[in-house]
Amino acid sequence: MKGIPNGRYTKEFRQEAVKLVIDEKLSWTEAARRLSLPTTTLANWMKAYKSGKLGDIGNTYRPLTEVEMELARVKKENAELKMERDILKKAAAYFARESLPGAR
Repeated sequence: MKGIPNGRYTKEFRQEAVKLVIDEKLSWTEAARRLSLPTTTLANWMKAYKSGKLGDIGNTYRPLTEVEMELARVKKENAELKMERDILKKAAAYFARESLPGAR
């Protein structure tokens, strides 16, 4: 599933992600999973933080508009709903097959 398009994150989001690893002692993998981030992205932010350059990341990108953020959220929700629908279709087919006489 995709997160924010083109990897554009606010400075505050990057700082909070780094805080999860530093202050709450989470592993990079766990923090990235909780935030729906690629692990490598968080690893890059950690390296930038340790070298004092976390604030410089993303300066070349224009900020996302509210519409772009909403679109990304809706696309993510749509993908989750499709996945849930597919699971339910498979479950319904399985149980329909099990309920047929002589299917056992």
